[in-house]
Amino acid sequence: MDKLRIGIIGLGTVASGVYKTLQDINNIEIIKIAVKNINKPRSVSVPKDMLTDNAYEVVNNPDIDVVVELIGGVEPAWDYISAAIKNGKHIVTANKELLAKKGEELFNLTEKHNRVCLYEAAIAGGIPIIMPIKTILAGNRIHKIQAILNGTTNYILTKMDVDGASYEDVLKEAQELGYAETNPTGDVEGFDAAYKITTLATIAFKKRVKIENVYREGITKIRKEDMAQANELGYKIKLIANATIDENGNADVRVHPMLISKDTTLAHINYVTNAVAMSGYPIGDIVLSGPGAGEFPTASSVVGDILAIQAEFGKTDYMLPMMRCHHEHKANPVNINDTYNKYYISITAPNAIGVIAKIGTICANKNISLASIMQKEVYENSTADIVVITEKCQERLIKEVVEELDNCTVNSLIRVAE
Repeated sequence: MDKLRIGIIGLGTVASGVYKTLQDINNIEIIKIAVKNINKPRSVSVPKDMLTDNAYEVVNNPDIDVVVELIGGVEPAWDYISAAIKNGKHIVTANKELLAKKGEELFNLTEKHNRVCLYEAAIAGGIPIIMPIKTILAGNRIHKIQAILNGTTNYILTKMDVDGASYEDVLKEAQELGYAETNPTGDVEGFDAAYKITTLATIAFKKRVKIENVYREGITKIRKEDMAQANELGYKIKLIANATIDENGNADVRVHPMLISKDTTLAHINYVTNAVAMSGYPIGDIVLSGPGAGEFPTASSVVGDILAIQAEFGKTDYMLPMMRCHHEHKANPVNINDTYNKYYISITAPNAIGVIAKIGTICANKNISLASIMQKEVYENSTADIVVITEKCQERLIKEVVEELDNCTVNSLIRVAE
């Protein structure tokens, strides 16, 4: 059998893992690898004549069947990928941002040129999720996803919980250990998870979700006090990528911190581990968990995609039909203000008679029921911490409550998972 000939764009952590893994696979041949700097010291030994600093030597090479894009970002990755497709090449990518922002254009282009684009590594690293949804779970109507899709934020929140440390202290430690970037904005502000849930929801719901309709909120305002209070109440705080869709195609897709019951699997997904929980019919509830990043876990997904193409290459005129995207209909976006949630509210208020009653009255005037309200520590300046858990209510109403809490400081407002 002829070997499948591939070119790789990028030779960072994941690409190095892909290169190492492919050395043990006989029916794959690496033709060319594009890098920024050919002379840069690397953890992997690659023949120098295999390297180029011109990515177009990969995408325009007539001897290459598949282009593996592992540089991330929209540009110049999109230029390389689109050129490769027009040159008749199949694509394997781990680029979650490009998929979220240009997915529709990408899959329309691949279909026009009868190519395939596989992207298992772009959503949850080494966790197999896209191919199972497209194949084994294809007969299901999935209506809910709750997922931990970012290892950096999960590491930070876990350390805050276990060590009782502040966000700032744990972030610094995570950066020193290499779990967080020098500029961690993409992770801690929820961008990374938002890109991933955009594509995951699109695939699971079989309706296109637009990144601009995904609500996003990061973890930078989570306090160690919130961690302690959540534990007392029977919860853990996690950055959750959440997506639901109703029978009318209304999709509520968002990323934000949530209080997760300790009785659930997601509450016990710690450090850099990722997990995806899905609910559907007829499968019911399932959870897939594993390493969401890293050299070899992510390389595992990339290589799996390459081998999926290799298995059908040259045998059919229409390769991997189940893995292609045919999203003719868009999901109807649900605005976060129109959603209904339970809420955890941490308030610092004057330690005076009637304050708790006032909070209760403001909520009652908005038809918001309280599941619990507790006064915590009283400080020397005659203020006290009050923790409120609401029943389910509309987001816009809870924001009105916050605005009406005169003489009070709202420290945290965090949604509570059902």
